[in-house]
Amino acid sequence: MIENKNNNTIVDQAEKLRLMVQTTRKSARVVAVTSGKGGVGKTNVAANLAICLAAANRDVILVDADLGLANLDVVLNLNPRHNLSDVICGSRRMDEIIRSGPGGIRIVCGASGLSQLADLNEFQRQRVIQEISTLEHQADVIVIDTGAGISRDVCAFCEAADHTVVVTTPDPTSITDAYAMIKRITRANTGSKISLLVNVVESRGEAKKVFQRLNATSQKFLDVPLYDAGYVLRDEHVVQAVRRREPVVLAYPRCQASYCMLALAGKLGRAGQAAAAQEGFFRKVVNWFF
Repeated sequence: MIENKNNNTIVDQAEKLRLMVQTTRKSARVVAVTSGKGGVGKTNVAANLAICLAAANRDVILVDADLGLANLDVVLNLNPRHNLSDVICGSRRMDEIIRSGPGGIRIVCGASGLSQLADLNEFQRQRVIQEISTLEHQADVIVIDTGAGISRDVCAFCEAADHTVVVTTPDPTSITDAYAMIKRITRANTGSKISLLVNVVESRGEAKKVFQRLNATSQKFLDVPLYDAGYVLRDEHVVQAVRRREPVVLAYPRCQASYCMLALAGKLGRAGQAAAAQEGFFRKVVNWFF
C-alpha cells in the first residue's frame, strides 16, 4: 500500500509539472557555451555573445554555471551580493539574484572557490536546472556559460539546452578534448544542435581546417553533423579588454574579434528562429525527472 501511495504521489507531481509546461508562454531559446578543456576563451565567448544578441534587440539573460570556478563577474567587472551558490543552498530564488550587466544584458553570477559546488549531488543539480527553467518566460535568449570538461554538471546543462556551442582552439589537445565533449553530449541523444566555434585562430583558413577535421570525425564515428559557428581571430584587443574587465565588443567594437563575435550572434540568431518550435528547457527537465 505504501508503494502505491508513493507511486501515486510521483504521478501527481509529474502531472502538475506537465500542466505548468502547457500553461507557460513561449519559451526562451537556451544556448550553452562549453568546451572540452579550460583556457580556450569560453567565458569571453559567452559574455560577448550575450551582449551581441542583446544589441539585436533580444532580451538576454547570461548565467554563469561554471560551478566552483565561476569568473563572469571578474570578466564583466561586477561585485554581486548574491550568486548561484545561494540558489543551490536554498536561501535565494533565481529571480532574486539576477542583476543588470553591461550592454543591456541581465546576469546570474556564479560562485568561485567553493569546493562543494564543483560536484553537485543529483538533488542540487536538479534544483539548479529547475531554477534556471523559471527564467524561460523572462527572456528571449538564455546563454549559459558552463564549466569545462565532461563532468555530469557540465553535460546536464548542455543536454538540456536547445543549442550547444563547443569552443576549441587549433591546439591539438583542445581539439581532442572538444571531440570528447561532443561525443559525451551526443551520447545523451537529446536532439540538441551542436555547433563548433574555433577561437584564437590566425586565419579563416586555419579555422576551416579545424572545423572540417572535427566535423568529419563526428560524422564518421558518431553519425552527428556539426554546425559551423565560425571563428574568432587572434586579437590583442581581447587581452586588453580582459585586463580592463570589459567585454571586447564594448571596449573595442571595431576590432577583428568583435566582428567575429557579431557574426557568431548572427548565425545563432538565425538558427534560433529556424528551430523555434522545439521543446523548451523546462519541458526537457520534466521529461528527465519523470
